[in-house]
Amino acid sequence: MQKVEDKPQIHDGLKGIYFANSDACFIDGEIGKLLYRGYNIHDLAEQATFEEIAYLLFYKHLPTPSELKAFDAELKASRTLPAPVIDVIRVVQKAHPMDVLRSGVSALAAFDPDTEIRFERGNPQPFLDATLRKGIRLTAQVPTIVAAHHRIRSGQQPVAPRNDLNHAANFLYMLFGKEPDPSEAQLINVDLVLHAEHGSNASSFAARVAASTLADLHCAIVAGIGTLKGPSHGGAAEAVMQMCLEIGDPERVPSYLEDRLNRGERVMGFGHRVYRAEDPRARHLRERSRELGIKKGQPHWFQMLQLIEKRMERYQSRGIFVNVDFYAGSIYYLLGIPEDLFVPMFAIGRTPGWALQALEHYQGGDLLRPLTWYTGPMDVPYVPLQQRG
Repeated sequence: MQKVEDKPQIHDGLKGIYFANSDACFIDGEIGKLLYRGYNIHDLAEQATFEEIAYLLFYKHLPTPSELKAFDAELKASRTLPAPVIDVIRVVQKAHPMDVLRSGVSALAAFDPDTEIRFERGNPQPFLDATLRKGIRLTAQVPTIVAAHHRIRSGQQPVAPRNDLNHAANFLYMLFGKEPDPSEAQLINVDLVLHAEHGSNASSFAARVAASTLADLHCAIVAGIGTLKGPSHGGAAEAVMQMCLEIGDPERVPSYLEDRLNRGERVMGFGHRVYRAEDPRARHLRERSRELGIKKGQPHWFQMLQLIEKRMERYQSRGIFVNVDFYAGSIYYLLGIPEDLFVPMFAIGRTPGWALQALEHYQGGDLLRPLTWYTGPMDVPYVPLQQRG
């Protein structure tokens, strides 16, 4: 029986708790270090394509040219959505893009050729192989859902994917219906690489919880999407851009920040649950934000961000540094991506990470079922309805 004197230590938010092994992602929050499968994010962000990263996450090694060619072909062959899924998007088009994405992924389960392959404890390999194929397909299909929804809600027809464009460029093409600028497509490529995997964050943990019940991958990805929608996890890039729009002019940064801080409000884009140093992903978007602002004739956004970052240096002694979302929002905004698509952009990059987290858990992970310490009354007598009140 639960006794007060036996109360265990409560780890609110499961902070600091290890629940599984993983060879996918290493994070040292004290020094700001991030590795995918042992490879430093700084090398990957500057040199790799998103396709290479997805392959690395799925197959545990960087691809050879022939392996990448075959993998890229598999991704491209999976981009097109079944017509009934487009119909679903039309029906729910007025919903938030993350709700539409969640609905679209759920609908895709009805058309996936591997849907009926179930987990068998004595012979799990067919299920694991099918899950890997689903993960590749969903990595290709998620950008198509996001782009198709935006076109439909804008009164336009969805743009069919092109097989002569890479993952990032094809997304921009489907979103805007025109040939993407190569440098802008490369910006999106870097952004997707930076968001592809990040250990047991809230949405990846949610995907693992679903996988721990042996629910299929579409369920796990839907769980990840639903969790990412929460502003405490996925909303910082949009919030940072909204803050900049409220400020309006670099000269207003000091007074705006002081007013905000004096009211006890957070300055979005700073601090991280894991990092006590600068988020290593932030540096790869900082200079790119500056260059894009100059290119678009709107350098004031970067000037604002720099002034905000400078004013927030006083909090670095508390481990509060700039994070990856701080500069991401300005890049999306300058590229013409609507603010309510900032979180779906995160989801496009994170899909292979969610899939590999689920795959890892399918391979021997136990049912995730933590405990809560009961603090309510005990043994309350039941009073019949007629005798109450």
